[in-house]
Amino acid sequence: MQGYLFSEIVEILKKGSFHTGEDLRIDYLLTDSRKLLFPESTLFFAISTPHKNANIFIPELYKKGVRCFVVDQPLSDHDKKNLPEANIIIVENVLAALQQIAIFHRHRFNCPIIGVTGSNGKTIVKEWLYQLLNEIYNVAHSPKSYNSQVGVPLSVWSLNESHTLGIFEAGISQAGEMVRLQQIIDPEIGVLTYIGEAHAKGFASKEEKILEKLELFSKSKVLIYGADDKDLDLAVKRFVEMRNPSLKIFSWGMKGVDLKVDKINKEAARTQISLNYKGESFSFFIPFTDDASISNAITCCSVLLYLKISIIEFTTQMELLRAVEMRMELKHGINNCSIINDSYSADLNSLSVALDFLEQQQQHTRRTVILSDFLESGQKADVLYEKIASILSKRNLFRFIGIGPRIMANAAKFSSLSNAGFFESTESFLEAAPAMEFAGETILLKGARVFRFEKISHALQQKLHETVLEISLNALRHNLNIYRRSLKSETAIMAMVKAFSYGSGSFEVANLLQHAGVNYLAVAYADEGVELRTAGISLPIMVMNPEEAGFEQLLAYKLEPEIYSFNILNAFRYFLIHHNIMNYPIHIELDTGMHRLGFIPAEIDTLCEILKDIPEINVTSVFSHLAASDNSDHDDFTKQQAKSFELMSSKIEKSLGYSFMRHLSNSGAVHRHSNLQYNMVRLGIGLYGIDSDSAVQQQLLNVSKLKTTISQIKKVAAGESIGYSRKAIAEKEMTIAVVRIGYADGYPRVLSNGSGKMLINGMLAPVIGNICMDMTMLDISGMDAAEGDEVTIFGEFLPVNVVAEWAQTIPYEILTGVSQRVRRVYFEE
Repeated sequence: MQGYLFSEIVEILKKGSFHTGEDLRIDYLLTDSRKLLFPESTLFFAISTPHKNANIFIPELYKKGVRCFVVDQPLSDHDKKNLPEANIIIVENVLAALQQIAIFHRHRFNCPIIGVTGSNGKTIVKEWLYQLLNEIYNVAHSPKSYNSQVGVPLSVWSLNESHTLGIFEAGISQAGEMVRLQQIIDPEIGVLTYIGEAHAKGFASKEEKILEKLELFSKSKVLIYGADDKDLDLAVKRFVEMRNPSLKIFSWGMKGVDLKVDKINKEAARTQISLNYKGESFSFFIPFTDDASISNAITCCSVLLYLKISIIEFTTQMELLRAVEMRMELKHGINNCSIINDSYSADLNSLSVALDFLEQQQQHTRRTVILSDFLESGQKADVLYEKIASILSKRNLFRFIGIGPRIMANAAKFSSLSNAGFFESTESFLEAAPAMEFAGETILLKGARVFRFEKISHALQQKLHETVLEISLNALRHNLNIYRRSLKSETAIMAMVKAFSYGSGSFEVANLLQHAGVNYLAVAYADEGVELRTAGISLPIMVMNPEEAGFEQLLAYKLEPEIYSFNILNAFRYFLIHHNIMNYPIHIELDTGMHRLGFIPAEIDTLCEILKDIPEINVTSVFSHLAASDNSDHDDFTKQQAKSFELMSSKIEKSLGYSFMRHLSNSGAVHRHSNLQYNMVRLGIGLYGIDSDSAVQQQLLNVSKLKTTISQIKKVAAGESIGYSRKAIAEKEMTIAVVRIGYADGYPRVLSNGSGKMLINGMLAPVIGNICMDMTMLDISGMDAAEGDEVTIFGEFLPVNVVAEWAQTIPYEILTGVSQRVRRVYFEE
């Protein structure tokens, strides 16, 4: 995380501070007090609303460790007295201050920025562009739909020097909002998606809304959009003439455009899109058939063409596009139901898209729609719901459920639907749901965010009450490419997949690495190599701890042993002689100062004499282990190790009379000691998203997420004890959650009694009492949580290195300690 000192924030805002205690480093910007994770390095922006003064959250945040605040009104003398170490900046407008910091931060970096806006599809286009470009660029992008006046600055804050491209979306709901977002994003490349009815209420006309959205591109170099919408096309041309004459246009459509659409061919579960660009015809498939996805895919294609990405390169990727999370997620439901969760937006355009998707699902003959009030259509309620009823009447629904006071007041409009029910709120529906006997249906959930349809999704979804380790194979591939970019073209890669691939799995990870083009794999013991071979892994595999009892397996499965002592060398030689084997590949380990396994310098002359007279073996590589390549305090020792390795390996090569691969660098050395690459490097923990070099760490993606669920929630009275040995006594009444993970699953017992924390609904809940074999208790007093809620032990928002620090150990131990009884789920996105 690349942050600022508090004093630097003061200078950016050009405001004095009420009190300057320790000049803390700010890595995290916080606007929602419920989502506090790392208080020591957080700056809280007290953004008040007409109904709530955000300053009321400051004392509680202060108790939790936050020391830095931005406010728009002075604190009372009482508050000042109770916040002795606080650093407080007083500004006229807290939101404007947040945006000002983001503007400053954005303009520290020169990488190209893509700005995306529109009424519908902007999040999907942004996410698809990320999917298509993240192996070519190191991309910073908005998380989910962070596109508001608050969300955009929080998104742009993620930019750092390692990024080579940024993709940020901007959403507005009324006139005058885009000017500030333009200053924050300041995109070089503009992308305008479909302009529909969403947020129409805040604008006098469609033209006004288009012109307001176009303001994002007032300083852009190019604008990409679909020109078949005549109103949009006319507005864009007027905008270029009046606001940005140097803006280049890249349009797509049926005629008179840069990218011409020749043909759209919808099949059962995919669509073929045929296009023509600069006289060259080409086509690709996408795994969707709805019109919105087709439009979004062509928009993405236009961006790739503008960026000069090879047509051959990206067309194969288009068919791999996936549905964006929180957009029409298809899940298994209760009683053999399927749940389509599109509780993300509510307008007529997205409703039609969702209904298209519903009709594509053929697993059930019964189709049900659960719909909330549409809040931002800009239409009168009676007109709006008459349109909705008309749309639904054509869809052959088994059941319709309307939720919200507006749709309930217009229930009569839905008389054409034979099986319709209405509820005032989500809560009233949930109370009635058990008696409604949902079974054998595909159920579409379509609701405005304020109706919290995720509660309905949770109630109807089939529960899998298991602890799971999710592994992103895409993230693993991304991390491999981060290291690969720093290697010479001739440098090979050996990937360490020992210890169940650092807890991530065996052949699943190895298969990805084989496909990604690594040259060697390394395992600890022969049986690990056997498992890979039986799973179809054909790469050369080095076994780092060969044993005499496993020599037969080495031979049978073509595994290559590491030879680290005269005893193991002689034993393997005699085994080869007995089997009449010649030139079997081996790997020689040298001890250059780590003093674990390996031949020491004093043994090299003897080793050379022996190796010359063993025709049964062929030295494939010679290597050594660096003891502290990731620590600058020990760089002199690393240089000493490298010098020793150079002398020892050169002597062996000269004695043998033939060349072999040499490898010394591990993950930590690839970037810090680029001169030590030799013929090959060994990548281990770096592949899994951990590197001690902060600049490298910023580029790596989280690979693993260990998660579980809440089994039970209960109240504990003051004075009651919690857990084995009564190590925790409740000082006051508290609420605890029992979660389905314990030390038998690999959650270290040392994290008992507040040393460890888990993430529930964006908040850290401390461990209370001793960790049990299969369960752990968490203090969730004052938190919003329910039985069955997901709990993150480590993952993207709670990094494994943080958990390791709490456990006073290293990430290796946490990752490799995850029990094999924990189910692994792999995602190849």
